[in-house]
Amino acid sequence: MEAVIIIDVLRRAGADVTVASVEKDIRVYGSWGVKLDADALVANCAGTHFDLISIPGGMPGSATLRDCAILEEMVKKHVADGGLYAAICAAPAVVLGSWGLLTGLQATCYPSFMEKLPADVTAVESRVQVDGKAITSRGAGTGIEFAVTLVEQLYGKDKADEVATPMVMRPHHGEEFSLAELNPIEWKIGTTPQIFVALADGVEEMEAVMIIDILRRAKANVVAVSIEDKLEILASRKTKLVADMLFEDAAKLQFDLILLPGGLGGARAFADSEKLVSLLKEQAASSKFYGAVCASPAMVLEPHGLLKAKKATSYPAMWSSLSDPSESQNRVLVDGNLITSQGPGSSMEFALAVVEKLFGRQRTLDLAKSLVFI
Repeated sequence: MEAVIIIDVLRRAGADVTVASVEKDIRVYGSWGVKLDADALVANCAGTHFDLISIPGGMPGSATLRDCAILEEMVKKHVADGGLYAAICAAPAVVLGSWGLLTGLQATCYPSFMEKLPADVTAVESRVQVDGKAITSRGAGTGIEFAVTLVEQLYGKDKADEVATPMVMRPHHGEEFSLAELNPIEWKIGTTPQIFVALADGVEEMEAVMIIDILRRAKANVVAVSIEDKLEILASRKTKLVADMLFEDAAKLQFDLILLPGGLGGARAFADSEKLVSLLKEQAASSKFYGAVCASPAMVLEPHGLLKAKKATSYPAMWSSLSDPSESQNRVLVDGNLITSQGPGSSMEFALAVVEKLFGRQRTLDLAKSLVFI
């Protein structure tokens, strides 16, 4: 999540972002099984000038980054030359701290790693901390705030606001969240829910990855399914995601819940996919659970009759496309067996609301705290 959020938000600002792998190959496996292909190997970037070098967290990923001699040399030279540098979650302590790049600075990191910050660093509990050229942050739940701060440091406050507003950011970061619910029913599913998350070229990468990552943390069995004829997906901000399975193989399985991320290109591809729409209609007809976020409620569910007699929300600019937008102001809305949400800035709440319906409020709050979302 941290890596993809940083990539996505910086590209929204118009930055030329290079995703660099410190592995032997460009394919990178995230801590919760999300797969993506980097743009280059870090060795191929060593002589390139960058205005910012940003390091996501996760373990053992942070340790692997720390142990990459090429990356260490790159970052130390970058810092010595006065460049902006940033890290989130475990990475401020495990990477920057161990390299001596936070000496004399105020910094934050994932709560359980605070004591691992060197003694010459002033540890603070800010969600995002800027001290000179160093920007640090606490975890996946602070990822969007962190990425917007990076935009502000590169481009200024006006640009940061311009990028943040369309993402439908939370009005008050760190506060407890809630979902709005109509026609409440119990989502009766076994101890390990089987969840289908659709992927297509043009899908919004932040939304897709937040959903997959958070539901896997909750111990659901999540399958990222490509409706293309390939596993490799080029997302809306050109992040190269890799699905777990092609639709034809996933269609042979049974799923308790089908979820659609948004993104204009992705939503358009979903809406045009007869096989996916047919599966969604079967899901709805059998009173099973389904949901969508951002553009997908308006562009996929609405035109195919999957919001009939339902209230839903969507990306705010698309509320007029909903046949019943009367409850669309809700960031996350559950109506019986349907769940919808507004955009990338509400996707973490959307995924946590799914966790709440599947596993209960207390488990959801525990997960939200572990993400430093609240």
